[in-house]
Amino acid sequence: MDTQTIDLHVHSTASDGTLTPTELVAAVKEAGLCAFALTDHDTVDGIAEAKAAADAAGIELIPGVELSCDYKGKEVHMVGLYLDETNPRLLAHLARFRDNRDNRNQKMYEKLNEEGFAISEEALRELFPDAVLTRAHVARFLLEHGYIKDISEAFEKYIGDGCRCHVPREKITPQEGVELIHHANGKAVLAHPVLYHMSDDRLRELITDCLSCGLDGIEALYSTYQPGDERYIRRLAEEYGLAVSGGSDFHGSNKPHIRLGTGTGRLMVPYRLLEPFRS
Repeated sequence: MDTQTIDLHVHSTASDGTLTPTELVAAVKEAGLCAFALTDHDTVDGIAEAKAAADAAGIELIPGVELSCDYKGKEVHMVGLYLDETNPRLLAHLARFRDNRDNRNQKMYEKLNEEGFAISEEALRELFPDAVLTRAHVARFLLEHGYIKDISEAFEKYIGDGCRCHVPREKITPQEGVELIHHANGKAVLAHPVLYHMSDDRLRELITDCLSCGLDGIEALYSTYQPGDERYIRRLAEEYGLAVSGGSDFHGSNKPHIRLGTGTGRLMVPYRLLEPFRS
């Protein structure tokens, strides 16, 4: 029996997590995991620090990323595993995305100011000095300044998709995400497909379209999946010849109900799942 466990979907302060890459490695070791993938949103900035800390701690680090994609009007995410975080094409794309995000954030701050919230990049930087600012940080700012009663209110009323202060961001297609990950010598995994609330036909269409570009895997183990969800995605993985991946989507205190390695308590990702992604 495989008793070694891993987590292939983890975030740090390089995107919207609350633990630095070094703190994350310490938390991984404390959780008893032998390996983890750092998959920050649209950035690889935390990988060098995580590598150094992981080497010192005797933890196996899988360099990764989580790319924001758009599939026919629906946001979906593509996780890259075992990629080369120094790849010039990957870095050029992420730099363009960062510039677009910064412009988008400024427009969002302006809309929030019109709602009566005194928020600016400077004020956010005081609260989150080392973070790549995202909507999660905006929500935390609003909560800590007493503008909202909980994090969900920020997304449901103000900055969630379609809300009055929301500003759309630039996205690539999932197929482009697969190709970008492959160009960086990584393996591409469709992240948490159950969360997209697609019909079976539409999810199969998404998988088929991504397979045309060489999709490698699908996230069949995930923190919020019910047993039926896992069985469903495992069946799709077998049917389409995809490797099975799994992870908690840990964000630290930004998702306090999600723990490293175990998610909400039921998650267990065995080490053997890494084998097809290494080949």
